Amino acid sequence: MTQSVLAPQTTPQTTGAPAAAAPGLTSAGLITVLLGAALPVIDFFIINVALPTIHTDLNASTATLELVVAAYGIAYALLLVVGGRLGDAFGRRKLFMLGLGAFTLTSLACGIAPTAETLVIARAAQGASAALMLPQVLSTIQATTSGERRSRALGLYGATGGVSTVVGQLLGGALVAANIAGTSWRPIFLVNVPIGIIGLVLARRHVPETRSVNPMGVDRWGTVLLGVSLLTLLVPMMEGRALGWPVWCWVLLGIFPFAMAAFVRVERNLERAGGVPLLPPSVMRMPSMRRGLALAAPFFTGFGGFMFVYAMTLQDGLRLGPLGSGLALTPMAIGFFSISLMSSRLVARFGQRVVLVGAVVQLLGIVVLAGTSLLAWPDLTPLELAPGMLLLGIGQGLAMTTLFRIVLSRVPSDRAGVGSGVLTTTQQTFLALGVATLGSLFASLSAPDSLGLRDAFVLVLAVQAVLTVIVSVMAPRLPDPRD
Repeated sequence: MTQSVLAPQTTPQTTGAPAAAAPGLTSAGLITVLLGAALPVIDFFIINVALPTIHTDLNASTATLELVVAAYGIAYALLLVVGGRLGDAFGRRKLFMLGLGAFTLTSLACGIAPTAETLVIARAAQGASAALMLPQVLSTIQATTSGERRSRALGLYGATGGVSTVVGQLLGGALVAANIAGTSWRPIFLVNVPIGIIGLVLARRHVPETRSVNPMGVDRWGTVLLGVSLLTLLVPMMEGRALGWPVWCWVLLGIFPFAMAAFVRVERNLERAGGVPLLPPSVMRMPSMRRGLALAAPFFTGFGGFMFVYAMTLQDGLRLGPLGSGLALTPMAIGFFSISLMSSRLVARFGQRVVLVGAVVQLLGIVVLAGTSLLAWPDLTPLELAPGMLLLGIGQGLAMTTLFRIVLSRVPSDRAGVGSGVLTTTQQTFLALGVATLGSLFASLSAPDSLGLRDAFVLVLAVQAVLTVIVSVMAPRLPDPRD
């Protein structure tokens, strides 16, 4: 669902840029690059069912657990566009193998992390590695296939994201529950090591090298300033409450507006000088992009916060355990995957109204989930949670995939890669912001001397419901892709 997050439309590429001739992509090569597309999605979701176990094993606070989740997304958001441009310039197979190798090593570092702080650092490095690897997948498919073979490859690429969300939930729950040799949550990361090694061997043999004839440059200052902006905002929001709001939190929050202003100025100046910024102001000013980003902000904030809070509620509140939590999350992934396969036909027939319908269905799912929680707590089972979660997944599948498709359909073809980079960076940023804000709200309200877990969970659902209403109000203002 972050890919939902990894759907073809969201990956930066140099659409429209000439590419060097390359050998065709064999079936083995396609399987190899799709493996590279699956791993980042699996690891985005696999962590959810392990959070309470990590909390117990490493004595990690809720704020630190938020960082474990958000560090991955922040690094991914910052470097995804950079990774695509480096692949275009230096060779996509080379960057794919570099990213996969780094992903394998950082997964090992996550799996053997002795402290929660070490795990946060390793997760950030893992997200950065994924950002180097993932953009090469779609770029390689585009450069080495054509016609019907390309269509099939792109279809498999899109399906990989949906399947990976289901695999991430179930595999994570099964591995943590198995407690292999007393290793608890660590196999969810260590399993990537043999898979990554096999992927590297296959990539060397079966993935052809390609690169762009006219690659875009890397916006170094823009990347640094956006990173400073995100960190000075998100870190104090996650850690401030738990630490009693020390002075350094307020200092970082004070730096944030200045860092953001410097970022905007650098981006404007670079574009005026003829460069291609990380987030080009001219692309962000396009009516379709501006409206799409405005809608994406509340949507992904709610989604990011929900995934963190729901994972904590399942195990800390309902005591379902890792495997039960994985099963309880699976209906949403199945609903998302199933409906996303139909979204192209639905958009062709109903246009931007699909986003509105998706928001309404998601709102209905939130209401059902909140009502079920209030009525049956604390004896909820995955089966009782399934109707609300299934509706949530269907609504998200309708809204999220359609949003990317509609917004990018209005971006000129020679700027499609830049536009998809803007959307994906925005998506990952607000996912992290959702974890920071709603996760902190849940942590402060779920204590026994406050509302308690049930009411804190329902209150977070109410906040997500408000954000979903905002999405539904804004959805009709999106352009109609049929025009």
